[in-house]
This record gives sequence, structure tokens and C-alpha cells, in this order.
Amino acid sequence: SALCMAIFYKGMTDRETADLTMSMARSGDTVDLSEFGDLSADKHSTGGVGDKTTLIVAPIVAALGAKVAKMSGRGLGHTGGTVDKLEAIPGYRTSLSPEEFMEQSRTVGACVISQTGNLTPADKKLYALRDVTATVDSIPLITSSVMSKKLAAGAKNIVLDVKCGSGAFMKTPDDAKKLAKNMVDIGKSCGRNVVALITDMDAPLGKAIGNSLEVAEAARLLKTGEDCDLMRVSMALASNMIALVKKISVGEALALVKECVRSGAAFEKMKQWISSQGGDSACLDDPSLLPQARLSVPVTSPSDGYIGSMDAQAIGSAAMILGAGRASKNDVIDPAAGIVLEKKTGDRVKKGETLCTLYTNRENSVEEAKNVFLAALSFTAEKPEIRPLVLGRVE
Repeated sequence: SALCMAIFYKGMTDRETADLTMSMARSGDTVDLSEFGDLSADKHSTGGVGDKTTLIVAPIVAALGAKVAKMSGRGLGHTGGTVDKLEAIPGYRTSLSPEEFMEQSRTVGACVISQTGNLTPADKKLYALRDVTATVDSIPLITSSVMSKKLAAGAKNIVLDVKCGSGAFMKTPDDAKKLAKNMVDIGKSCGRNVVALITDMDAPLGKAIGNSLEVAEAARLLKTGEDCDLMRVSMALASNMIALVKKISVGEALALVKECVRSGAAFEKMKQWISSQGGDSACLDDPSLLPQARLSVPVTSPSDGYIGSMDAQAIGSAAMILGAGRASKNDVIDPAAGIVLEKKTGDRVKKGETLCTLYTNRENSVEEAKNVFLAALSFTAEKPEIRPLVLGRVE
């Protein structure tokens, strides 16, 4: 606790941060992906609301020949974890033996499992301490936590998605850039190819927030190639991963990514990946096979105007009230619960028009979630300026 507090107040030099990161990475098991050489690729998001990019990015990158052998976490608080989303798919196995993990990565090119119990155990202990000593919000501690897991997980090429805005740890572009530069420098000093994108999290990403709802949205977008904020961020991440793997420009990689989606190869890879891990891939074509909530309640606009801003973190909290997230580590998530947005920042709305639909099996949570959601929105008479989805790139 004293160490966390000292780092929180005093910061760390680059050398100190690198040493802490490597000590944490070596504190438990490490994954050896050296047989894949330069083909191994991973991505990490610092966490946001509605962030289901892994579900879209992994099959695209795998369909283009890279090996996405990935360990992901569960969600805590207002952000959902990739493992929670995947577990909403009937039959999907998030625990595989090391042999199964490597074999699927070898043959399918995409494998996403939950972190093994002994991956960076020092990070787990430090994180639990940071949580109760109010030292979570420290750039050296965030850097060492994220990068120790990425280094232990073994990928040669790493793309970091550093979220910035109301729904992210980093609220300002300057703080996000500082964190991104720290993580990129640490990764490079440890012999990895690392690039970071700073992406907007002032509003939820995509329209779905909640586990089965997000799986359905990711599958639909990969199938249709529909142009939207979530697809554009996913393609930016995928093209940066492919650029590192194939040693080509990001522009050349983006052309490959777009064609991979347009041809249907990415959606076919998604189905192969899910079924290889025991999941019912039929639910990717038919979302009614995913867990369904008993209640669906529309929330309507109290006034005319434009949506001027959305507090993404508060909207994530509303989804958590419905059962989509964990307030504490031992909470059980309802995979069917969540929110589907009909309107987002910059959209014109009329009084009485549906802003979103709440999905839950907890009838007594609806009123509170509705009030939290409405309080997260501001309405303006003029159309607000929308900032770019990708705010910067650090390499």
C-alpha cells in the first residue's frame, strides 16, 4: 500500500516503470508464442462502454493470416469484459488447456480465453490494493498493469486502444497521450512492436451495451459491413495490427481489412473461431438464440432538440443497474441485460421519441436505470460539434 501511494504521488521514471513492468510480467506464467514468429498479434483496450472491438478485430486479423492468441479479462464496474461477452454465447469455452489454446491459434488463427490464474499474479495483488487505497488512477501503475499482462501473453505485435473521454480512465487527450507513450515505450524496450491509438470514449461505442446485445451487434456489423463508429474504430485497430504483422503501411492494411469484411471472409472466420471454442455459431446469424431478457422498456426523450453530450460512464452504470455489469468482483452478470441506444450525441430528437431500450430480468431496477440514463444526457438547441473517433496515434 505504501509503495502504491508513493508511486501515485511521486510518479516513476521510465526506467523504474520498465523494471516494475518486467518484474510483474515474470511473477507467474508466461505464454510462448515464438512458433508464430512475426505473425502473432494482440490488442488491448484500456476499457470503455460498449467496447466490443475484439469480437470484430480478432476475426478480421485472423482471416488476413495473423495469429490472435489472446487472453482477456472480465469486466468490473461500468466497463464490460471481453470474456463476459463471449460467455453470453451458448457453449463458448473461455478456459482451455495450454495445448488446446496453441492448437486453435495454430489452425484457426483466433483464440480468446480468460486469463490463467497464474498470469501476472503480482498485478492481481497490486490491483486489489490499488482498488482499496484509491491509487488506480496513476499512469505508471496503469502502464505496468496493462503492459505486464501483454508481455506475459507473448504476442510480438501489440496495438493499444487508449480510450479518452467521459467513459474512460483517461478523461483528457493529454493524459491519454501520456499513458499511450509510456506503454509504447515500455513495449518497445522489451522487444515488441507496439502502436497505440487514442480513441474517443465520450459516448458509448456502437449502440449496444450489455453482453449478449454486444455479441449480436458485433456479428451483425461483421456480416453487413455497415459503416458506423464501432466499425470505423475496429477497422482502424485491425489495420494497425495488420500493418505491424505484414510490415506494410496502415493505408495498405486498411484496404486489405475492408476487402476482408466486404468479401464475407471475416464473418466466416468469426463463425469458425466461435464454433472451435464450443460456442453455438448459429447465434451469430440468429441473435434470438442468445440469452434474451424478459423485459424491454423504451426510454423516451423529455424534450425537443439535439443530444449535446452523453456521459458514457453514467450510461455504463445504468446498464450495470439492469444486471449487465459487476459492482463487486463476486457479482453475477445477467448476459441478457443491457441497453440498446437509438440516438447518440449529435442526433436530433423530438419529445416522446425513443432514446434507447432497456433490457433486464430485474423489474425493480428499471426506474433507477431510466433515471440514471436520462441524467447522463444533455440536450441543446444547436447541433453540437462531434470530435473525431481516432484522436491520435503513438508509435
